[in-house]
Amino acid sequence: MLSLKLPQLLQVHQIPRVFWEDGIMSGYRRPTSSALDCVLSSFQMTNETVNIWTHFLPTCSMSPRARHICYFLDYGALSLYSLGCAFPYAAYSMPASWLHGRLHQLFVPAAALNSFLCTGLACYSRFPELESPGLSKILRTAAFAYPFLFDNLPLFYRLGLCWGRSHNCGQEALSTNHGYHLLCALLTGFLFASHLPERLAPGRFDYIGHSHQLFHICAVLGTHFQLEAVLADMGSRRAWLAMQEPALGLAGTVATLSLAVAGNLLIIAAFTTSLFRAPSTCPLLQGGLLEAGTKAKHQ
Repeated sequence: MLSLKLPQLLQVHQIPRVFWEDGIMSGYRRPTSSALDCVLSSFQMTNETVNIWTHFLPTCSMSPRARHICYFLDYGALSLYSLGCAFPYAAYSMPASWLHGRLHQLFVPAAALNSFLCTGLACYSRFPELESPGLSKILRTAAFAYPFLFDNLPLFYRLGLCWGRSHNCGQEALSTNHGYHLLCALLTGFLFASHLPERLAPGRFDYIGHSHQLFHICAVLGTHFQLEAVLADMGSRRAWLAMQEPALGLAGTVATLSLAVAGNLLIIAAFTTSLFRAPSTCPLLQGGLLEAGTKAKHQ
């Protein structure tokens, strides 16, 4: 009979200090745990087990309203991610001719305003989802395509300057990771909008290989290449950037981010309030019943 031995738990003095948690003295997993040990540890009492399983608590109350609110929060997080991209681009990836120009000065504030537009448009796109699914899809795609295009304007400009040149572009030269990031971003958008490959073979990709899974993989890879590209810009342009005055200091960065977070939370709160004010007979809150009735009429 197959038997699996649960991983041994360690005391705080048995693990490197970097893994210590204040006031937690026992129940630590081995830092070099294998993948199997990590899975098995989810079913034994460690000092992380409750943390792991409490992540599933929200699934116990997934009403239609709660589902929409979770999407609202997801849209807000994506909007703030687009703003987060603007900070390093403004600091390290701007074209030389844009430095201290009006676009450079307004780049981050405009990205903050874009995050409001992105969150508002994406949240609104859930309301016509049943009556006009095509319109809903267009609105949601536009809500995230526009901030992406805006954030990457410095890269598109630098790419245009260096396109077809055989000689060195100097400070405008792009890392290959920038290209990989843009490719992954385009694939992410394509998969989100096209629903391929499951649209070509309905039922074949229900569990593995459908567009949303591929969408996540491309998004993660794109984020990795984006970070590597920014680090490459920071390294290759360090001496040159050291002589330039930063467009946004620490105080301005913190203030912009704080206002963006507050503004996005207010937008989410407004749409959440409209959900709670909607009657229970609202189609938005009766999606399953409405779709079932529609299918029955066509049969």
